[in-house]
Amino acid sequence: MSTIKTLRRSKRNRIFAGVCGGIGEFLGISAFWFRLAFLIALIPGGVPGLLLYLLAWIVIPSE
Repeated sequence: MSTIKTLRRSKRNRIFAGVCGGIGEFLGISAFWFRLAFLIALIPGGVPGLLLYLLAWIVIPSE
């Protein structure tokens, strides 16, 4: 039997909404790297990173 992984916002590995923790758990990568990527996307004016994060927060269901 294989286990099907689903993308969910994390309740354990969260700082704000659990988006980065959920993506990290889904892909098996540390959530730090996703947090860093969203932070870097915030640098050029904030809009790209903020919109991506808000979109992910809306689209990805919670655990």
